[in-house]
Amino acid sequence: MHQRFNELVTEQLETMDKLLYLQSEIERCQELEEELMKLQEMTKVESLQKEILSKKKELREIQQVFERQTDEVILSYQKEQSSVTT
Repeated sequence: MHQRFNELVTEQLETMDKLLYLQSEIERCQELEEELMKLQEMTKVESLQKEILSKKKELREIQQVFERQTDEVILSYQKEQSSVTT
């Protein structure tokens, strides 16, 4: 039982790494978007905006996975605790 809990936590940490990476990518793209707007590079801005939207969608999906993983970790922990106390 303890091993499953550790596996779940490890998976969740990997998901957190993906979340952090994606958030930093979105921030980088938004900074680039601002620069391109200043330079009036509207074609590039539109392309970048599509990329930002795509990354935000992916971020939401990963956040949902993270939330499910959190639920699994909590459930696993509760099961482990109940087996220890009984």
